[in-house]
Amino acid sequence: MTYCVGISLEQGMLFASDSRTNAGVDQVSKFSKMRVFEVPGDRVIVIINSGNLSITQNTLNVLQQTINHPRPDGRHLLNVTSMFDAAALVGEAMREVQSRETPFLAGIDASANYIVGGQIRGEAPRLFMVYSQGNSIESSLETCFFQIGETKYGKPIIDRVVNRQTTLVDAAKCILISFDATMRSNISVGLPIDMLVYETDSFRVKAQHKIDEDNNYYLQVHHQWSQGLRELFHKLPNPDWL
Repeated sequence: MTYCVGISLEQGMLFASDSRTNAGVDQVSKFSKMRVFEVPGDRVIVIINSGNLSITQNTLNVLQQTINHPRPDGRHLLNVTSMFDAAALVGEAMREVQSRETPFLAGIDASANYIVGGQIRGEAPRLFMVYSQGNSIESSLETCFFQIGETKYGKPIIDRVVNRQTTLVDAAKCILISFDATMRSNISVGLPIDMLVYETDSFRVKAQHKIDEDNNYYLQVHHQWSQGLRELFHKLPNPDWL
């Protein structure tokens, strides 16, 4: 299991993914689930993924290989003219890998999901979620974030805090709390967290940071959030029927 979040705001975009994968309680490993395709001044495309590790890694390798060795139609992530086309390429690459590998997986789940976001010169920033079937949906003013993987524990805090007008700084804090809540309730999600921040119309990555168990800021947020929740809980009024 994993947990990934992508948020599209007026100020820019923020992406985060954990690095834990497991094939049983005695086989836990760490793999980055974030890949960045950047041409400074022209485009930033961020892909984060959940699901079958072999499928997701091979999909990203196909996308990279297509850049180095273009196919007959010439399309790849560094020359498409819209983020919609970039999301479509991710879906196509995943279907290619699944069709090649699934017959040999002996019933192993070959599903995968992706969050694809960023900005290509000539259009506004855009955020997509690509389903395991290869089709996608785009974020909207009403739904400005996507989650994939173990989503249920981290969703309530994002629902309460984040909207299109939220600042990048507040969104970063919210995402860390969202991950903290998820890791507290599900051991299959774990540090380090890969986090990337992109500012609208900058066409370059603003910040990319790996947050591990020794990160002082994360530890501060973790402790203050837990303490604050306990203090707020004790301040709530008692039910008048007891």
